[in-house]
Amino acid sequence: MIQQDILISIFPKQFLIQSMKTTSTPLSKFLQKFSRWCQRCVRYPLLAIILLGVSCRETVKSEFAAADRADRPPNIVIIFTDDQGYSDVGVYGARDIPTPNLDAMAADGLLLTNFYAAQPVCSASRAGLLTGCYPNRVGIHNALMPNSPVGLNPAEETLAELLRQQGYRTGIFGKWHLGDHPDFLPTRHGFDEFFGIPYSNDMWPLHPLQGPVFDFGPLPLYEQERVVDTLEDQRLLTRQITERSVDFINRHKEEPFFLYVPHPQPHVPLFVSDAFRGKSGRGLYGDVIMEIDWSVGQVLGALEDNGLTDDTWVIFTSDNGPWLAYGNHSGRAEPLREGKGTNWEGGVREPCIMKFPGRLPRGKVLDEPLMAIDLLPTIASVTGSPQPGREIDGKNAWGLLSGAEARGPQDAYYFYYRVNELQAVRDGDWKLVLPHNYRTMQGQEPGADGLPGAYDYVDVTAPELYNLREDPGETNNLAERHPEVLAAISRKADSMRRRLGDALTGVKGVENRPPGRVETGAGQEH
Repeated sequence: MIQQDILISIFPKQFLIQSMKTTSTPLSKFLQKFSRWCQRCVRYPLLAIILLGVSCRETVKSEFAAADRADRPPNIVIIFTDDQGYSDVGVYGARDIPTPNLDAMAADGLLLTNFYAAQPVCSASRAGLLTGCYPNRVGIHNALMPNSPVGLNPAEETLAELLRQQGYRTGIFGKWHLGDHPDFLPTRHGFDEFFGIPYSNDMWPLHPLQGPVFDFGPLPLYEQERVVDTLEDQRLLTRQITERSVDFINRHKEEPFFLYVPHPQPHVPLFVSDAFRGKSGRGLYGDVIMEIDWSVGQVLGALEDNGLTDDTWVIFTSDNGPWLAYGNHSGRAEPLREGKGTNWEGGVREPCIMKFPGRLPRGKVLDEPLMAIDLLPTIASVTGSPQPGREIDGKNAWGLLSGAEARGPQDAYYFYYRVNELQAVRDGDWKLVLPHNYRTMQGQEPGADGLPGAYDYVDVTAPELYNLREDPGETNNLAERHPEVLAAISRKADSMRRRLGDALTGVKGVENRPPGRVETGAGQEH
């Protein structure tokens, strides 16, 4: 790099002062930028002459901005919906819900067909995404209730904390659901900014089971750590979250940022603004998905308007599958089996679209398995951020995503649910379903218009084996035909039981860590 003292001796003092004012840059940083710019100009002497002319103000400013962006790590945007079904996006098979922005994002990026949530339920899934761990490793199970004494342990390092160490600005706009005590709020876990709700949007007095089952208080809307409102009508919430997200991009365009947008929708109760009501071919649920797609378009548009499209990795996915008990207010997961609250494919396999121009393939379909726990170590690697100091379960999948490698980084994926029940294992094309009890709406009267139907409960009494490449709907049990495959995956399940335990077999793990805990005397999980 050209020495700074040489630059000072070559160029008039007044020129340097005026250029510093033009670019709003401190002296030391300005000289570093100017040095890099001069090196570029060696290759283009005519450009250098023009830029050093009297009318170079805006060009100098834009040139410095480009040089600065080239040296900084990429922005990260994660858009994380709630209870969205695998087939609730156009490119995943939805024909009655227009999703032009997500479809365009897939055409410009990467569409994953075997991407998994860490667990089929709200809090546990979010813990896996943000810590890179199986949720039971960090002690988060099920969905945390309001005023829970349990939350994400402050000792765990979140993706936001790792990125902030690398100089990122971090913001979350939407649903948190990893503890609502002040010690557990996102501002205590690496996020500079928070606007949204602390838990699920149905945890309020208008819940259909309020009274007989629940006794929820008002639903708080937070700004940082302060309650600024209590929500009685959620129709404008998606729009407010979107506006905050766009504003965050606009304010932090000159520095690397991590934008996390965990939409509360399409979790019931469904709410949509008047602009999208009645616009889809699938009733209120479809209208909600259309508004989320609009929100995605607004975020992508803000990146484009600020010249950040090529400098930003955008990831869209969901926390778990559709809540089938709610009938016409639920999503769909066809051709997959079951939905939220189960470890059948419909409960954990999610739509996932990634866009990172020049870094990820364009218009490619990726069929290899991947899980949300792999995002943290992959993002940390791509951004040059530190990896967590504690043991995590995710692995760097950049080789698979970028096309440099044909296989993913994991030997197998393990599917836990409830309180530490190991219910399934995926190994390549094979999935082992272990004996457990699960819920189903098969043969049941579905709910409608915001009221849930009643689940039936079924026992898996012996291990079952499915080839997911040939049978994604898990209809053909091959356990008897392939005992050697069943035995091999069972050995992997035993190994994981020794590490993280399994309540179904009574095995206690040795690597589980406790959640955060405070004394409140209130509810815990559901």
